[in-house]
Amino acid sequence: MSSNEQQYLDLCRDILKNGNKKEDRTGTGTISVFGRQMRFNLAEGFPLLTTKRVPFKLVASEMLWFLKGDTNIRYLLQHNNNIWNEWAFKRWVESDEYTGPDMTDFGRRSLVDAAFKKQYDEQMELFKENILQNKEFAAKYGELGDVYGRQWRAWKTSIGETIDQIGDVIEMIKKTPDSRRLIVSAWNPEDVPSMALPPCHTMFQFYVAGGKLSCQLYQR
Repeated sequence: MSSNEQQYLDLCRDILKNGNKKEDRTGTGTISVFGRQMRFNLAEGFPLLTTKRVPFKLVASEMLWFLKGDTNIRYLLQHNNNIWNEWAFKRWVESDEYTGPDMTDFGRRSLVDAAFKKQYDEQMELFKENILQNKEFAAKYGELGDVYGRQWRAWKTSIGETIDQIGDVIEMIKKTPDSRRLIVSAWNPEDVPSMALPPCHTMFQFYVAGGKLSCQLYQR
């Protein structure tokens, strides 16, 4: 087993042994520790876990979606990626245009009520089909607001302009690699209330030394 993966397993053991039980917005609850760090040397290979299933195509298509600056799930569904469906679906079933069965609290109810789960699955499939086949519907109900792609590629300024953080940091790495400002942030306090889901990986910083590029990510 690689040292990269061992770090992950050690962290899991630490959480189970020393973690604090906390409530969350989903009602599921979590066990957590605060302020841990893992380091991965990419010279040793890509740190893809083997002790749990990791659908790499979904990871890749989601990252490309972020980097495109896209905030609509249509692109994801075109690549058979369902990671963000529930947040867009919630906006649809809470809209005045929705006329299907009551989908209130669908996330929890679908876990404990088999009859409701069947209704939920049917409505979700109809929703996905509409997103894929109807561009106007997708533009209205597939949109997730100011999530990662918007913050990374079109951060809104106070004077109505936008900042392409990804484009800017790439140029800085090329032209001023010793800069301590090689930072990209997704956490925009003004936009958090309008986001379907506030960013989990809130910011990352690059560091160039000895012809090698390092990146440090902070995840809330």
